[in-house]
Amino acid sequence: MAYTPFTAQTLPARLAGVAAVTDRLGHDPAGWQVREVGDGNLNLVFIVASPLETLVVKQALPYVRLVGESWPLPLNRSFFEYNALTRHARRDPGRVPEVYHFDEEQALVVMRYLHPHVILRKSIVSGVVHPALAGHMGVFLARSLFRGSNLSMPADQAKADMALFAGNGALADITENLVFSDPYFEAKLNRHTPGLEPWVARLRADRDMKVAAQELKHAFVSKAETLVHGDLHSGSIMATDTDTQVIDPEFAIYGPFGFDIGMLLGNFLLAYFAQSGHEETPGARDGYRRWLLAVIVETWDSFSAEFRHLWRTERTGILYQHSLFDADPLGAEQALQSVMAGIWRDTLGFAGVEMHRRILGLAHVEDLEAIPDPARRIIAERRALALGRQLAVMRGTFKTTAQVCALAEHIEIGDLS
Repeated sequence: MAYTPFTAQTLPARLAGVAAVTDRLGHDPAGWQVREVGDGNLNLVFIVASPLETLVVKQALPYVRLVGESWPLPLNRSFFEYNALTRHARRDPGRVPEVYHFDEEQALVVMRYLHPHVILRKSIVSGVVHPALAGHMGVFLARSLFRGSNLSMPADQAKADMALFAGNGALADITENLVFSDPYFEAKLNRHTPGLEPWVARLRADRDMKVAAQELKHAFVSKAETLVHGDLHSGSIMATDTDTQVIDPEFAIYGPFGFDIGMLLGNFLLAYFAQSGHEETPGARDGYRRWLLAVIVETWDSFSAEFRHLWRTERTGILYQHSLFDADPLGAEQALQSVMAGIWRDTLGFAGVEMHRRILGLAHVEDLEAIPDPARRIIAERRALALGRQLAVMRGTFKTTAQVCALAEHIEIGDLS
């Protein structure tokens, strides 16, 4: 059957012949309820429910949904999403939804329905605390990144995986342009809040910032260190009080260790500055702001602790192999410190450019877009632009997350934009 975009009406007939689906939903598709819930930038997403169970079905479209058919996109991104999900499931079991069926021809993935999970970004806009979030994400980042690299994988397997995910070039191209280049000049698809123009012009005239952005782009395209999720932000996480699930790795490709971490922390910082636009009275969300900063600290600390543990217990790949350091454990620790320092620097830089592109580029975030008062939104965006610039340009000067959080608080209070 040739590829066909499904609708809520046509999907049941297609799934009725899939044993992995009927074993869960039952064999009478007339009794299934199907609704299309996709509100993202790229894909169709359906919830299919029966009295027995509920599933999620995700189908790629041959274009960028946010823009339309004028921006074609290959369907094989679902292939890379499926392969990333299965690898993440092995590397940190229980942290991604279980995949029940993959149809490459239809660019379709059937997976576990996450309930009562909510999209983390929507929770953050509403001011909801998720106690397990930071610990879960720090460990997931460490396990997925370490175990997907030449620090852990056999050399032949690592090279085969690198070759496989190199085929996801179309989505990598989106990242390379929309994250690292477009925000820093008047690109066609850019947009920003009216009234922000003076700060946009200042940033685009900032030579140091543009050089930093291109240095980070250079790192993204050349440092094939590990399999990265590629689009890890608060919209790619679903959470409850006790569980955290990572979804939507269709941008997966080999890239720098710090990329996923930086994207995620950058989104937490955007959320931090957005809080002032969502509070009814000044200071009403001070406690939530403190929680977001604590999430940043704990996410990095959890990542660092688990990455160091894996370095000491699972370093079985071709990099920094044990045979070099059997008689010199201090040498292995020195090497670990060097690797961690590089990851930290990259993390800060990627966080900075992510903050910029979510304000100046094509794909914005609900944290800021949902602020009803444009004047308050501009203040939040100015503050985020200021911190993003510091993180990207001065990424070699910050030593701890505490320093980053202190600067965020300083900018929030003083509006140093």
